[in-house]
Amino acid sequence: MGDLANSAVEFYPKSQRGTGASSGSEANHAGDYGVTLEELRDLMELRGADAIQKVQENYGDTEGLCQRLKSSTNEGLSGNPADLERRRQAFGQNFIPPKKPKTFLQLVWEALQDVTLIILEIAAIISLALSFYQPPAEESEACGNVSAGAEDEGEAEAGWIEGAAILLSVICVVLVTAFNDWSKEKQFRGLQSRIEQEQRFAVVRNGNVIQIPVAEMVVGDIAQVKYGDLLPADGILIQGNDLKIDESSLTGESDHVRKSADKDPMLLSGTHVMEGSGRMLVTAVGVNSQTGIIFTLLGAGEGEEEKKEKKGRQKMLYDAPFSQLLLLSYHINCKQQDGTVENNQNKAKKQDGAVAMEMQPLKSAEGGEVEEREKKKASVPKKEKSVLQGKLTKLAVQIGKAGLVMSAITVIILVLYFVIETFVIQGHAWIAECTPIYVQYFVKFFIIGVTVLVVAVPEGLPLAVTISLAYSVKKMMKDNNLVRHLDACETMGNATAICSDKTGTLTTNRMTVVQAYLGDQHFREIPDPGQINPKTLDMLVNAIAVNSAYTSKIMPPDTEGGLPKQVGNKTECGLLGFVLDLKRDYAPVREQIPEESLYKVYTFNSVRKSMSTVVQLPDGSFRLYSKGASEILLKKCSTILGAGGEPRTFRPRDRDEMVKKVIEPMACEGLRTICIAYRDLPGNPEPDWDNEADIVTDLTCIAVVGIEDPVRPEVPEAIRKCQRAGITVRMVTGDNINTARAIAAKCGIIQPGDDFLCLEGKEFNRRIRNEKGEIEQERIDKIWPKLRVLARSSPTDKHTLVKGIIDSTIMEQRQVVAVTGDGTNDGPALKKADVGFAMGIAGTDVAKEASDIILTDDNFSSIVKAVMWGRNVYDSISKFLQFQLTVNVVAVIVAFTGACITQDSPLKAVQMLWVNLIMDTFASLALATEPPTEALLLRKPYGRNNPLISLTMMKNILGHGVYQLTIIFTLLFVGEKIFNIDSGRNAPLHSPPSEHYTIIFNTFVLMQLFNEINARKIHGERNVFDGIFSNPIFCSIVLGTFGVQIVIVQFGGKPFSCAPLNVEQWLWCLFVGVGELLWGQVIATVPTSHLKCLKEAGHGPGTDEITDEDLAEDEEEIDHAERELRRGQILWFRGLNRIQTQMEVVSTFKRSGSFQGAVRRRSSVLSQLHDVTNISTPTHVVLSTANATGAPGSEFLKSIQGVKRGIPVCQSKIQGTQP
Repeated sequence: MGDLANSAVEFYPKSQRGTGASSGSEANHAGDYGVTLEELRDLMELRGADAIQKVQENYGDTEGLCQRLKSSTNEGLSGNPADLERRRQAFGQNFIPPKKPKTFLQLVWEALQDVTLIILEIAAIISLALSFYQPPAEESEACGNVSAGAEDEGEAEAGWIEGAAILLSVICVVLVTAFNDWSKEKQFRGLQSRIEQEQRFAVVRNGNVIQIPVAEMVVGDIAQVKYGDLLPADGILIQGNDLKIDESSLTGESDHVRKSADKDPMLLSGTHVMEGSGRMLVTAVGVNSQTGIIFTLLGAGEGEEEKKEKKGRQKMLYDAPFSQLLLLSYHINCKQQDGTVENNQNKAKKQDGAVAMEMQPLKSAEGGEVEEREKKKASVPKKEKSVLQGKLTKLAVQIGKAGLVMSAITVIILVLYFVIETFVIQGHAWIAECTPIYVQYFVKFFIIGVTVLVVAVPEGLPLAVTISLAYSVKKMMKDNNLVRHLDACETMGNATAICSDKTGTLTTNRMTVVQAYLGDQHFREIPDPGQINPKTLDMLVNAIAVNSAYTSKIMPPDTEGGLPKQVGNKTECGLLGFVLDLKRDYAPVREQIPEESLYKVYTFNSVRKSMSTVVQLPDGSFRLYSKGASEILLKKCSTILGAGGEPRTFRPRDRDEMVKKVIEPMACEGLRTICIAYRDLPGNPEPDWDNEADIVTDLTCIAVVGIEDPVRPEVPEAIRKCQRAGITVRMVTGDNINTARAIAAKCGIIQPGDDFLCLEGKEFNRRIRNEKGEIEQERIDKIWPKLRVLARSSPTDKHTLVKGIIDSTIMEQRQVVAVTGDGTNDGPALKKADVGFAMGIAGTDVAKEASDIILTDDNFSSIVKAVMWGRNVYDSISKFLQFQLTVNVVAVIVAFTGACITQDSPLKAVQMLWVNLIMDTFASLALATEPPTEALLLRKPYGRNNPLISLTMMKNILGHGVYQLTIIFTLLFVGEKIFNIDSGRNAPLHSPPSEHYTIIFNTFVLMQLFNEINARKIHGERNVFDGIFSNPIFCSIVLGTFGVQIVIVQFGGKPFSCAPLNVEQWLWCLFVGVGELLWGQVIATVPTSHLKCLKEAGHGPGTDEITDEDLAEDEEEIDHAERELRRGQILWFRGLNRIQTQMEVVSTFKRSGSFQGAVRRRSSVLSQLHDVTNISTPTHVVLSTANATGAPGSEFLKSIQGVKRGIPVCQSKIQGTQP
């Protein structure tokens, strides 16, 4: 092991080993303490027995190490700022420097890489170079009338202006793009830092537990770790209860690792606490912690090491996927657990992906050669590209191709026309002296072609998406949505299902005990202490005070007359509040039995659904206190405390009685029932504490309490909004089914008279698994559409449900599922969902890490706001598209036809670039920042494969296109007659700008401006001005563009090819522009349904594209050839299965007499149950069972006769006591 550990260290860049920047001063500082940074780092490389041995050899024990670090295991650090600063100097601070952001110049350079811009730049430079060439005067006649008009000296000089103007506009476009990227980056960093600041951790300072920001932790701190924490630093466990850590982020081990002070006390940063609690001594922070070392390897903290040292090694590191890098440095350390790696992999596979196997261990310990295949696998994205981005990219590519074709044709036509005209019709010969003039013409044609391309390619699309998302994310912060992944915001707009937790999301998470069953009496409200036997009362107070996390407490209210503050676990706070209501106090009990003296703690987890604590009594015997879900704990009780405080036997039939008389009535009122019990155990011989099943059994029940958690007042309305918006809300909770059903009814998730299902986790599993216990998609498909409440569910059930809904194909649209979660074990479901919401207040770090959006107020109604913003993003993009495509179509056609008919585009290159700037950058700003309205929630979700451009939008685009083209061609061909001015057609090279073409340009821009107002509505609404003043950005952009346009036309002169216009001409241009608004009303009158010829555009990626990605994602382990085989096999087996099933069903029917008989028999059984269960009409059930894809035939009869089994029954039976 020793040499292996050393080889692991070899991976760290040399200069970085030891003391960070390893300056002399740091070494001196470490001299203040009895241990150096180097020693601590070497210590943290070890695991298990080696680590304990090293601690014992060097420091005696953990206590000794603690003293050398001048800290105390009970009191912690003094918190003296000078001391903290000294520790930061010696051991570094708990902060990993982020990668340097790209500078503005780098972003400018990136923006310049755009192909169309590069082509334009080259063309402009050629044009510039040629414009300075003047052919000798006498030969210019010989070149024909080509250079006529260039006689005027001043004019010829101005030839360079066009090239310069193009370059200038390119610079403008680049700066705007770079600035947008830069502000986006800045916003993102702000978001990251906000997320980081929110993470706080409990440490002991001066004997008090305080919450400090993670960045302020120092070496020597005593930190309290608990279920759900993401460890922020490395440390050594001092005292732990049942602590289990998920180290998969470092080692790739999916199994949870047990930590204890005497076996394996090493806790590593970046790992997750899955169970239990404890206290640790912080030994390494920031870049010296295990995560920090890896980040440094990845080059996040590049400043610290010499670049050249890194080059060779880093090359390999950068190419390797992140997960493998983590493994490079770690796998060697874990090698001691030889066999476990392989077994765990198999075990994890069996668990059907419920354990999120994000990172798998490398097979080789060297990890040197990372094969190509590995790389490919790692690059498969976790989720598909956001739906919208997929559609947009596809659309942009299509438009780009069309533009390219158009521009190529334009150039070819212009060149051919010119060549034929000059050399064939006029019969000129090509003279060497004239070459530059001819080339100038060709360059001019080329520039026209490129401008057509520039206008055709909607490079504003990605920009619009970015602006819209960035703007939304910023605003969503105010609505208590902290967005961690930009595309989650847009996906939310498509959500069709929300699976929500109950506690804290739908309810206020302020628990209060309102009913209790004590000493054979059911109290409907909190009893008077006098009504309770003193012995029972003492036992109850002790059981509650000791058997709950010592971090849970009730604090005095912040404001006078307010409710007391609940800190820590809310259920425990409810119980502690109950103690206070009984006029007793829990604090003295805790002082008498401090946390260190607790003998053994079985912490709460989703499997146990209970928590137990063992204390040693003065006489050496032990007492176990237990609390947990009543139906689970009551099964383990064999006695109960009676009215006199004496235990009496508690038989199964007493339990059924109690369930009927006490627990169900409480649950049906929406109360959560908790049972509190105890058991005395002998001190000699000492029980085997690891055998939990034998310890937590044979209990004595003290009391059953009903805890109320009221529904948040705003939730029913929010759920109504969701339902109106076409989103199904499902409640997935760990609570009792009756409690869940009662709360669901209060929230409006289930309504009387609806056809819905409420299932328990057990029953859900029974229905979706086949005989072999495998989950079948077809079975899930029968359940999820009606399922509204899933109670007593485990996190695996939640993951199964989410995966089942997402993979389902029975609806014409693929379902888009949002999930809320707060617990550590919700991680897999949050990751699997399209959008994962984590709770900001109650959520654990693990849940936040796996989520896409964090709800900072834990409130369900904030999810509805997220839906609104998501739909708004989608609509903003559609508005922008509608506007942009109109401009594109018109500009391209005008440039193309103009070029073909008049050998010159009516819109010059620089004008085109200005139009491009208006319609791309400014319009995307104006239209992408529209605030959302409640009206967005009145329509159904668009769905994933809905086209971006709906029929209505297509109608608008074509309608406005026709109007604009008519106007422009009228002006182009008869404009000079209307306005009585010189014609601008067929003007020679370098001729001065004509009024004629200026009017065309001006009219074109004004039509776009007014059409931008039309584009604000995409569903064919009449009032386009509705809510226009609520968007100041829009108003200012429209007015600003108008102002700039006036300046360009009146003073633009030669660079913009504009001649100043008089008032009358301006008024005509304006009149035509305003005509756009009137024309918009005309278009709105035409019903879309009559226009059969229209086609939608911009569909989502095809199904085949998606499935391939999914396959790659689900079966990363299988290489390509195997995958092909697998796909074939799966289809083949599925086919066989179907045939067998059908044959069995048929034979069953023959045996059972007739189909009717089966139905009749089944419906009679059902009718008896009908009032009790929420199940759909019997015939429907039978048909779905008989549907040849359901239960195989042999099961069919059993399922008919046994339908009574396993349907949750509210009246009497609890799961488990059913027949």
